[in-house]
Amino acid sequence: MNWTGLQNLLSGVNKYSTAFGRVWLSMVFVFRVLVFVVAAQRVWGDDSRDFVCNTRQPGCTNVCYDSIFPISHIRLWALQLIFVTCPSLLVVAHVKYREEKDKKYAEAHKGSHLYANPGKKRGGLWWTYLLSLVFKAGFDTAFLYILYYIYDGYDMPQLSKCSLKPCPNTVDCFISRPTEKRIFTLFMVITSAICIFMCVCEMFYLIGKRICKLHKKEHRFAAFNDFCITLEKVVIWCVKSSASPPALSYTTSTR
Repeated sequence: MNWTGLQNLLSGVNKYSTAFGRVWLSMVFVFRVLVFVVAAQRVWGDDSRDFVCNTRQPGCTNVCYDSIFPISHIRLWALQLIFVTCPSLLVVAHVKYREEKDKKYAEAHKGSHLYANPGKKRGGLWWTYLLSLVFKAGFDTAFLYILYYIYDGYDMPQLSKCSLKPCPNTVDCFISRPTEKRIFTLFMVITSAICIFMCVCEMFYLIGKRICKLHKKEHRFAAFNDFCITLEKVVIWCVKSSASPPALSYTTSTR
C-alpha cells in the first residue's frame, strides 16, 4: 500500500474540511483503513482454508462455503472503503478547478483574481461538498445493509448447517476463529455507523451555517432599508428647514 499517496490524500481533503469532516477522516483512515490493512486481512486469510464440514463428499464443502460466505467480508469492506473515500476527491477536484480558473483569470486581467479564496465553501463548492457528504453517508448505509442482508445480521455463528447438493444429508460446517471474526465485524460496523453520524452532523452544520448567513443578510438588508428611509426623512426635513422664507413687501407711504 502506498502510504505516501494516502498521506497526501488525507492532507488534501483535510485542508478543505470542517471539524466534523476532520473527525470523519480520522475515523476512516485510522480506525478503518489501518485496521483493515493490518489486522482484518489476516483474520479472514484462513476463512476458506480452515472451513471444515463433517463430510467427505467431494464438492460438499465448497458448496456449503459458497452458501455461507457469498462474498468475502474483506472484499466487501474494500469496496466500501473505495466508494466511501471517492466522494471526498470531488471536493479536491472542484478546488483544483477553481484554482486553475482563477490562475487563467489573473493572467488575462493583469493580476486581479476571480476567487479570493478558491477553497472557501461558497457557491458551487458548497453544493459539491454537501453532495459528497450525502454520497459518503449513503454508501456507508448501503454497504451496512448489504452486509446485514447477505449474512442475516452481523453475527458470526460457530456452527452452520448445510443441506445443499451434492451433500448427502444435512451436514455441520465450522469456520475458524468465529469469535475473533465477530469482534472485527462489529468493530467495522460500529466505525461505519459513527462515520455516518459524523456525515449527518456535518450536513446539519453546513445547512445551519448557511441559514444563519442568509438570516444575517436579510437582517442587514432590513436594517439598511430602515437607515435609508430615516436618512431620506432627515434630508427632506433639512431641505424644508433650509428653504428661504417668503419675501416681505414694503409699501412706502406718501404724505
